[in-house]
Amino acid sequence: MDIEAFRKAGYQAIDRICDYYYSLEQRAVTSQVQPGYLKELIPSSAPLHGEDFQQIADDYQKFIVPGLTHWQHPRFFAYFPTACTFEGILADIYATGATNPGFNWSCSPACTELEAIVMDWAARLFGLANHFLNASGVGGGVIQTTASDSALVAIVAARSLYTSRHPGVKTEDLLIYTTTQTHSLGVKAGLVLGLECRALDVTAEDNYALRGETLRKAIEADTAHGKHPFVLVATVGTTSSGAIDRLEEIGEVVQSHPSLWVHVDAAWAGVTLACPEFRKVAQLENINKFADSFCTNFHKWGLVNFDASTLWVRNRKHLTDALDITPEFLRTKEGDAGVVIDYRNWHLALGRRFRSLKIWFVLRSYGVEGFRSHIRQGIELNNYFVSLLRSCPDFSLVTEPSFALSVFRLSPASIVSTESDSGNLQTILNDLNKSYYARLSARHDLALTQTKLNGIFCIRLAIGAARTKKEHIDHAWQALKEEAQAAISAWSQLQ
Repeated sequence: MDIEAFRKAGYQAIDRICDYYYSLEQRAVTSQVQPGYLKELIPSSAPLHGEDFQQIADDYQKFIVPGLTHWQHPRFFAYFPTACTFEGILADIYATGATNPGFNWSCSPACTELEAIVMDWAARLFGLANHFLNASGVGGGVIQTTASDSALVAIVAARSLYTSRHPGVKTEDLLIYTTTQTHSLGVKAGLVLGLECRALDVTAEDNYALRGETLRKAIEADTAHGKHPFVLVATVGTTSSGAIDRLEEIGEVVQSHPSLWVHVDAAWAGVTLACPEFRKVAQLENINKFADSFCTNFHKWGLVNFDASTLWVRNRKHLTDALDITPEFLRTKEGDAGVVIDYRNWHLALGRRFRSLKIWFVLRSYGVEGFRSHIRQGIELNNYFVSLLRSCPDFSLVTEPSFALSVFRLSPASIVSTESDSGNLQTILNDLNKSYYARLSARHDLALTQTKLNGIFCIRLAIGAARTKKEHIDHAWQALKEEAQAAISAWSQLQ
């Protein structure tokens, strides 16, 4: 493909992407293909000779698009949102149009310097303390791939710091703390690093948040058995229920155990810090006071296309001490002089994509107020959904709503009022809700996800797609009621 052929194909690609978004609302939310569909359409080997690009582009429409689940659909309420804006698309085109591996400042100075600047923009947007700024020269921010990578990097830094201060500790005695509601990233980090991970129990009475006393007792018990807890992954906005760990209580415990690194994973909910009215609930003061590292994902609810996970550390030296490996061929005069950031020492890989460009494009195009408006809209729509849910006696919230997330279940008054055995009632409601969720999953006009909270089977509805409006919540509510009646009727016939 030469330059003019690329120009022609590029025009067509943009046109087709625009047509896709014009038609998005009329499409099914979830793909309707069956497992293995693509191997029936695509040859088992690459072509021996090059093919005409028009045919390749047409095959994308014919073969690939039908197998896509449309995460930007206004009726996509599953998992958490995955952001996609036209500003982000254009930034990715520009970034890949002049691609470079970005491991040193000298690879392309603009890539490193823009990342340092936009990470400070984002820190100020969220109200993070000055010690998290790159401009401070002490802490700083770096863009990672996902929150799982951010947590893994933080845990690597925490391990390095702890073992440097406690050189005699055996690897098998090191201990990672998470909770039973922490994202799987904590357990996966333990698997990758060969470290034990202990999930601390949380309760429904505490809204599934980690309490300080639970942490204190765990530390006392584990240290008494020769273990060395060195990092806690605390959460602001857990995946299952949006729970927020009690960071103030955790901080009080950590003051007595200063070797315990506190990593705050706010992958989904951290962007609410952009709105001053949500900063108390989202624990900004305690994040600034107690967190050694903090992560949130712009690529979830934050309008920036995947991937854009932002990680800040209180002290960058703890990160670079753990990850700085500089063979001779990577040395530069700027790096040796310490006058630039070499981001290869801030994450696990060597090369890295030019991700800061899309954050820069998005924040400039939307502005702070536009970004805040997007977050507020999601929360307002969730409040509206909760009002609908509470108006119907067949439904109940399993937890209090968390920002733009609601966790609920079908709990018909006709069943709840007639079953006196609480254990039996939970079994009945779990079975009913599994059947109910199966009905919802069979539909293609909306998408939700299931979860379990301490044995309670429930359903999550997460709002955050940029195109979601009140009418889409109304559509979802009608579908929820329709399938609820069918599930209750089917259950009644089996009794």
